[in-house]
Amino acid sequence: MKQTILAIILSLCSAASWAQKMPYKDPTLPINERVADLLGRMTLAEKIGQLRCTLAWNYYELKGNKPVPSEQFKKDLREGHIGMLWATYRADPWTQKTLDNGLNPERAAAAGNALQRYAIENTRLGIPLFLAEEAPHGHMAIGTTVFPTGLALAATWNEETLKRVGQVIGKEIRLQGAHISYGPVLDLSRDPRWSRVEESMGEDPVLTSQLGAAMVKGLGGGNLVNPYSTIATLKHFIAYGTTEGGQNGNQSVVGTRDLLQNFLPPFEKAVKEGALSVMTSYNSLDGIPSTGNAWLYNNLLKGQWAFDGFVVSDLYSIDGLYHTHHVCANLEQAAVMALKAGVDVDLGGNAYAELEKAVQKGALSEKLIDQACARVLRKKFEMGLFEKPYVDVKATKEVHSAAHKQVALDAARQLITLLKNDEGVLPLSKNLRLAVVGPNADNVYNLLGDYTAPQAMGDVTTILMGVRQKLPQQQVLYARGCAIRDEVSAQIDEAVQAALHADVVLACVGGSSARDFKTNYQSTGAAEVNANSVSDMESGEGYDRATLSLLGKQHTLLSALKATGKPLVVVYIEGRPLLKNWAAEHADALLTAYYPGEAGGTAIADVLFGDYNPAGRLPISVPRSEGQLPVYYNKRAPLPHNYVEMAATPLYPFGYGLSYTTFHYDNLQVNKIGERRYTLSFDLTNTGKRDGEEVAQLYLTPETASVVQPVKQLKHFKRVAIKKGETVHVTFDLHPEDFQIIGSMLQPVIEPGLFHLFVGPSSEVKALQHTINLK
Repeated sequence: MKQTILAIILSLCSAASWAQKMPYKDPTLPINERVADLLGRMTLAEKIGQLRCTLAWNYYELKGNKPVPSEQFKKDLREGHIGMLWATYRADPWTQKTLDNGLNPERAAAAGNALQRYAIENTRLGIPLFLAEEAPHGHMAIGTTVFPTGLALAATWNEETLKRVGQVIGKEIRLQGAHISYGPVLDLSRDPRWSRVEESMGEDPVLTSQLGAAMVKGLGGGNLVNPYSTIATLKHFIAYGTTEGGQNGNQSVVGTRDLLQNFLPPFEKAVKEGALSVMTSYNSLDGIPSTGNAWLYNNLLKGQWAFDGFVVSDLYSIDGLYHTHHVCANLEQAAVMALKAGVDVDLGGNAYAELEKAVQKGALSEKLIDQACARVLRKKFEMGLFEKPYVDVKATKEVHSAAHKQVALDAARQLITLLKNDEGVLPLSKNLRLAVVGPNADNVYNLLGDYTAPQAMGDVTTILMGVRQKLPQQQVLYARGCAIRDEVSAQIDEAVQAALHADVVLACVGGSSARDFKTNYQSTGAAEVNANSVSDMESGEGYDRATLSLLGKQHTLLSALKATGKPLVVVYIEGRPLLKNWAAEHADALLTAYYPGEAGGTAIADVLFGDYNPAGRLPISVPRSEGQLPVYYNKRAPLPHNYVEMAATPLYPFGYGLSYTTFHYDNLQVNKIGERRYTLSFDLTNTGKRDGEEVAQLYLTPETASVVQPVKQLKHFKRVAIKKGETVHVTFDLHPEDFQIIGSMLQPVIEPGLFHLFVGPSSEVKALQHTINLK
């Protein structure tokens, strides 16, 4: 018996010694050598396993307070050699994970360690797992910091803020043992009927480029040696936000020049700043599904852009080549098409499970699997997972720290956009009685947007709670009035009575992306619209709109409040630019706060009472009617002409926003400093009685060009803080690429001629103008 035990010990020691001698385990070797060595040792099934990213929220079980690997995880690992997990920590109605059965940050880190340890100790080669997590506006997990959604963050027009948000997201993800962050979302939104506008950064390529790149820098900028760097995954490639009729995942009608000039630049800039993963999209372009488009991934992304990360499908979008787009006869053909197109990883994992059969049939070269597998393995080595696969569970106390909450509050304050303020009704006095009414006045989840986990009591401040932080209890009256969509149960009389007993009325209306446990979900996680269950949800993935008006009894509520004769302040909480015609005409003040995140209520109250001067600017135009769509500001010439019924211009233009103070632009100077290089500078003076911030915007357009150009195009912007009575000198640098167009041969060119530029506070106000003669 002793001899048997000794033999086993010697055998284990010999195996451990052999394992240590394997080159791929030697951290002193170049990564390319380690990748090549490991790849050479792997079976075809093991390689394919690295390309499958499976749904993982059922991969753990809680034994008391301790997470342990589930039998489902062990089975999938044993049979599929899985190398990447998705949404392990996710909690929401779709996953059926709640505050009770889900993972708080400490348990999440413990769960990640447990899964990682099991994979390393119970597989032949001990390859560590990649854990990918949803993180478009904060890690979608219990107990993390919830930031404003993408559209809301874009309204800050502040690159530094986006960078700080990215830093917090990256740190919270890595502290819990995950590695890949899904976000930012860089889709241009040209149709607000689309359900996912809230995730995007608006309609403009320059604003989206700058802010998206700033977030990628915050997420680590591709420096995977940094312990808090994530593999930032850009969503969604490409033109996903401009589908026909605003229908999620339908075909996008976008020309090649438009693609090159507007839709691709945000992704290219983010790749240059260190994004190491790109996600495909559900839509098709000119008959080619994005997930099967070889030109996008092999020619453009990996060829022209020299992208050295990996491409991941959107959830089950490879399956969609067969099930939805019908360009393949079966799932195996869909898998072959996607891999040949350059899609390295299958999110969902169903389709790529068919790859082994395809290789055996001769329908696919194993070399293509090797190439995709090498891309994934290289990032695991670069991140140091073979040396340090586990995290310190105690360090998760930094998740949702006071410092992180402050970043969320700063962002929420900066995004609030004042659209109307008649006779200075805002800011409000703290000596008045305020009626706070409306479906979004005291609803935690309606402030947060889609891709949000369940929230513990007290983690989110509603607008009512924010107001009560400013005023004594007896000065605040509250009545909900109505719901977002429900047209049956309303308490409008109660809201009117509150208004009659108040000095000012604050009406909080709009929309919601708040998911609930009554909603049905597709396999992709998109919600299904169900008339039998009326929730507040009218936005968020799967909730495309045919109209943009307020739903339910909200207009009835507003009209009744207006009839009281009391000053009316309207705040829109929204995931898309809803129609605001009534409020623009009848409200005394109008603001939008988009989905402002966990600190939204505090931030809105700060603005309402003048403790913060609003400086948010619209990242997307607000239409007058659905019949105008699309109404984005940088359309190609000629200028739109008016309709019979109304103007062709938007109700509120791109870049628009008011302040409690005023600013004056003066002393424009343009100096040439090199070949096609100029400095443009001007004085910006705060002429009002309050300190404030202005967002100065520079627009440019050529007088003539060989191909039709936008009537105007944002080139630079800067958010500037100026004390009352003071002047700041602002400078923009114009580079050759600012004059570049996509020419007649679909190549970037710079054509000589006159270029008209203007500087101002929005896309419609030309405070200062100049013409450059580019020779």
